[in-house]
Amino acid sequence: MSENRTIRPSSTPSTTRRTLHYYWVVTRKHFGLFSLLVLSTLFFGGFQTYGNPFVMGLIVDRVSAAPVPADQVFTVFGPYILALVLVNVCGQTCSKLQDYALWKLEIAVSYDLATMSFDALSNQSMTFHSNRFGGTLVSQTSKFMAAYNQLVEALVHPFLPVFGSVVFVCILLGPRVPIYVVILMALFAVYAMISYIMYKRILHLNEAAAQAQNDLSGELSDAVTNILTVKTYGREDYERGLFDQANREVVKRDSKRMRSSLVRGVITAGIAVIIMTVVVVFISGGNAWFGITPGTLVMMFTYTYNMTLQFNFINSGLQRFNRAFGDASGMTQVLDEERLVSDVPGAPDLQVREGAVDFENIGFAYEDGGAQTKVFHDFDLNIPAGQRVGLVGISGSGKTTLTKLLLRLSDIQEGRILVDGQDISKCTQQSLRRSIGYVPQEALLFHRSIAENIAYGKPDATMEEIREAARRANALEFIERLPQGFNTITGERGIKLSGGQRQRIAIARAMLADRPILVLDEATSALDSESEHLVQDALAELMRGRTSVVVAHRLSTVASLDRIVVLDGGRIVEDGPHEELIAAGGEYAHLWNRQTGAYLE
Repeated sequence: MSENRTIRPSSTPSTTRRTLHYYWVVTRKHFGLFSLLVLSTLFFGGFQTYGNPFVMGLIVDRVSAAPVPADQVFTVFGPYILALVLVNVCGQTCSKLQDYALWKLEIAVSYDLATMSFDALSNQSMTFHSNRFGGTLVSQTSKFMAAYNQLVEALVHPFLPVFGSVVFVCILLGPRVPIYVVILMALFAVYAMISYIMYKRILHLNEAAAQAQNDLSGELSDAVTNILTVKTYGREDYERGLFDQANREVVKRDSKRMRSSLVRGVITAGIAVIIMTVVVVFISGGNAWFGITPGTLVMMFTYTYNMTLQFNFINSGLQRFNRAFGDASGMTQVLDEERLVSDVPGAPDLQVREGAVDFENIGFAYEDGGAQTKVFHDFDLNIPAGQRVGLVGISGSGKTTLTKLLLRLSDIQEGRILVDGQDISKCTQQSLRRSIGYVPQEALLFHRSIAENIAYGKPDATMEEIREAARRANALEFIERLPQGFNTITGERGIKLSGGQRQRIAIARAMLADRPILVLDEATSALDSESEHLVQDALAELMRGRTSVVVAHRLSTVASLDRIVVLDGGRIVEDGPHEELIAAGGEYAHLWNRQTGAYLE
């Protein structure tokens, strides 16, 4: 097997438009703040950068016109001084409004983007999550939120000031020196066009760099999550090799992006030098050739110099735009991805009265990499309300898949699954899953207290109810031995607890949830023999009066159930009570004999 992994290609340029779409959706909700930000930014630049030089230009012209006696200074220049004070007061006011609007907008939109991303991830199917690194999804979410702030801050500086510069220069200098304004605008138009063309050419490099960063996060997450396997198999060097390969890809793509950005910067800097050269020549001869006043010459130079500075920042602004769109591309693709399992519009809640479950003509196939693996074809199974049914069979026979289809973790392609006669595909997923108590083969706990984990299915449970559920699941004794008891933090995925302890907490969670339908997928597989016996007694009590589906490889778990269904290759090969199946001498009897030692090779 090859020890190399291929870094996935970056997204297409159309992702940028989709990113803007999602960002506009959340910005539109706070359009008042956004408008305040735009206006305050424009007027701040107008007052501070163009208002002050304009007043100073008027003062220079007045000084040049004729000497002012000392006792007439405040009389002559008083209006100019007052105008200058007002310009600065208005400018500073706009500056503070800009700060407020920017912070408030970023805070509000970050909340909306986080909610949008969480909803997209939490409502995707298990197939979606099975094909992705959890660490990569977390990284993409963080970058998606941060990219919005980068875009808004780039809009505030330099793009809005650049736009404001063009407008104010045309307004203030157009009537005084129109030919100069025309030449200046033409040169800056060339500058902006070249910057934009080069920006478009390197946009894909930023998306590729962002994808490489996401892959690096995924490799790190995968290795850390499975660190026990890495260490026990002595594969630290192998995992380091995979991480180093992804890390080198990051360096390679970042370096390529850096080189392209530097080339663009050199070209645009050259154009800026040409612009300033033309300006200096024009200003030098302005008075001699066109009779331009000294104050207007001061305004021309100051405005042009400020515009050149602003346009210089376009290069870094476009680079920030590039990086932001690249960072956002991963989550944008996730948001665009079709949900494999979704509620129909206006779907009602499932109403479970008795708990009968029917699988009718089920057809289902997994799809991975374009290839389909057929699991069920024209499959039928009827489970009457309150019946306890065991699903057994060799690995790959479809047992766990059947429970996941019942929970709508994946959707069937053919047929119907009914609960009390209601098609579960026509009901809301949450109401379905809130009607089913589920204990998986691998009990996964949140990085929260034991009490919170047990009460997850019933958040309003009292402490007494939590303790009782723990007692019935044979978990109370070990929990009370812990230094912090029920307040003990379990660690990520419950890593601080043993497999059997995690499983008993998961069983206690299902007991406390008290759902009308119960699904146990190898729920006792991680328990020792003594604990298994005690928990089976508790599960027997829990299953009483409930429709129960129990997946088991350990047949002693299902021997006492009302009915056992034997699956093989997605088909039912045997169906009946334990004694009847043993007497039949078929597949179930064969499996039973192997496990009890009655079967001799």
